[in-house]
Amino acid sequence: MSKLRARTLACACVIGLLGSCGIGGCAGAKPWERETLAKPKMRFDDDPEAVLLEQHVYLYREGSTGGYGSGGGGCGCN
Repeated sequence: MSKLRARTLACACVIGLLGSCGIGGCAGAKPWERETLAKPKMRFDDDPEAVLLEQHVYLYREGSTGGYGSGGGGCGCN
């Protein structure tokens, strides 16, 4: 075997090995594993209670409800 052919074969093996490792990382979490894998630092908001208070104040300032899962306008009709 020539040096060039041996080097090409070695590079192909390394690329194949790295590719197979990368494909194994694409496995998804099962539904019962998601609670365990969820980390508090992965949330978008640091303090969920502060976000709820901010939304509550925003609704009163706007004089309407909606946009956060409930329907209706400021008139009281739903």
